[in-house]
Amino acid sequence: MEACSRLAAMLIVVTVLSGIGSAVQAAPSNEMQQLRSEMAAMRSDYEARINALESRLDAALANNPVESPPPTVLDPPLPEAAVTARGNEFNPATSLILTGSYGQLSRNPANYRIGGFIPAGGETGPPGRGARLGESELTLSASIDPYFSGYFVGAFNGDEGTSVEEAYITHVGLIPGGTLRLGRFLSEFGYHNAVHAHAWDFIDAPLALQAFLGGARTEDGVQVRWIAPTPLLIELGVELGLGDQFPGTNRSRNGANGLLAFARLGGDIGFSNSYRIGATVYRSKAVQRGYDDVESFSQPVTNLFTGDTRMWGLDVVWKWAPDGNTADRNFKFQAEYFHRDEDGELEFDAGRPVAAVGSYHSEQSGWYAQAVYQFVPRWRFGARYDALDSGNTGIGLVQPGSLSAADFPLLGEHDPRRITAMVDFSPSEFSRLRLQYAWDKARFNGTDDQLLLQYIVSLGSHGAHKF
Repeated sequence: MEACSRLAAMLIVVTVLSGIGSAVQAAPSNEMQQLRSEMAAMRSDYEARINALESRLDAALANNPVESPPPTVLDPPLPEAAVTARGNEFNPATSLILTGSYGQLSRNPANYRIGGFIPAGGETGPPGRGARLGESELTLSASIDPYFSGYFVGAFNGDEGTSVEEAYITHVGLIPGGTLRLGRFLSEFGYHNAVHAHAWDFIDAPLALQAFLGGARTEDGVQVRWIAPTPLLIELGVELGLGDQFPGTNRSRNGANGLLAFARLGGDIGFSNSYRIGATVYRSKAVQRGYDDVESFSQPVTNLFTGDTRMWGLDVVWKWAPDGNTADRNFKFQAEYFHRDEDGELEFDAGRPVAAVGSYHSEQSGWYAQAVYQFVPRWRFGARYDALDSGNTGIGLVQPGSLSAADFPLLGEHDPRRITAMVDFSPSEFSRLRLQYAWDKARFNGTDDQLLLQYIVSLGSHGAHKF
């Protein structure tokens, strides 16, 4: 190694001297010859020394051979499919939501019906008495290619079976500010319906959503939304779909049975406040939409509605957090108003040999308002008030006297009400425990006192929730 160092030093000196020689070419000619002679002598001397050092180095290597490192073995090239799989080993993103509850109820939840309204089939009511496994959600999401991304949510409802809650592809950028969805998605009627159950601020859905939309309404079809390039949020959107869920039915026809349009406005006020207000209109048609009732002689009957449904709604959301920091304290206010008109025919007791069919018209409304306040990190409390108005229901079979109003007990006049309070604690961003009490007068004849305890946990990565 010492010989190598000397060799390197001499090479540097030779190089430097060569540079010096070039620099002095402009010197006077009488000095040039002398300098060249001296440089030639130095080169000869150093070349001799370098040759001697090289000879010593060769001898040293001969006596002490240096083992060469093993050759680097490169892995064979992966096939294209394997390269693609390796590049997507964490794609799609997967998450699983687990929920459960324990309930003490003063009235039997099995016969929960909202009085004064044609049952939607999705009046979930309270989870039930005792320990219950709630809805679990399996979510998969991924970018498919530069043009599309995919999203899937499977819902597992304990012993009630499974369902595909959402399954759609999304394309962004077809037009500036536009988003296209194809498949099954939560309908954007108002604010609450598009929120997954595990992200609700209360254990159950507001009464208005249960009565008018069946709890959580999905649509199979296409959704297009557009956000204007303005400082304020201005969003417009439409949905065209199968429309086979309440209040519509599957008509076995080409084209869209469900038509929905919405408009939204939102923005920030200072650093601490933000808001969003919206309006929605919806129209669909039902063909023999059935519901179970009990006629005046206490015999079970199935009635069928065929006709048009027109609904509209208003929603507002206000959020506050000091300087936009939601970790310590924050407040959220949320309210929605629903209005529905239905016109068509109502068939009484579909199992009768001779059909009894008459006109049917209803004009009904409902609303709710709720507020949730996080007063210290991880702790929140909230309150909600629900109110429905069964309105004026015109049943053609009753007006001429062929049947009585007692033959349609579920459609009697009623103004359902409910007051709910809750407190919850989130040990981390992946878990939440909630205690809730409700004073529920949605059913006829009496009040249901409901005390519920719920847990929600999240396994895996989960996307951000909506505003």
